Amino acid sequence: MCGEQGAGYTVQRMASNDPTETGGLFIGRRPGTAPLRYKKRPERPHGMRRRLDAVLAGGILAVETLVCTTLWGPQPAAWLWVGSRIFHETDLIGLAILTAFAGMLVTILGTLAIAMRLDRAWKIVRRASGHEQKDGMLEVIFVISMAIAAIAFVIWFLVIQGPGSSIAPR
Repeated sequence: MCGEQGAGYTVQRMASNDPTETGGLFIGRRPGTAPLRYKKRPERPHGMRRRLDAVLAGGILAVETLVCTTLWGPQPAAWLWVGSRIFHETDLIGLAILTAFAGMLVTILGTLAIAMRLDRAWKIVRRASGHEQKDGMLEVIFVISMAIAAIAFVIWFLVIQGPGSSIAPR
């Protein structure tokens, strides 16, 4: 409880328990977790700098999209291949599965860490180019890449390799 001086009396105020104000903790905010408060709208640069920042932001966004796209196909396929090689060499299925899934977990978490850093950099570059950028695109890119991968898998499974080929044999 905090005391505030009024007109000749002290008003007792309860400490805030709102998780949005305390960073999710009920005893106080951890250092460095305060919400960002932008002082003013960023100034819009003119000419070459603005174009350069826009091109750089587009490049960062393209790299971030490519990085997130690898989560749904190339990384798991590569680790399943590594697991199959381990099984072929050692004849230990448990070791092969453990290696494949541990490798997938490590590389997926590493990829997400890289994507988060790229998203932060994208926000900074967008803000430098004069846009009021508060939110990143990582969530949107992640969902869109997941939807594209799911559609591609369904097409592959049902049309190319699935029951379509056995229903209408050649």
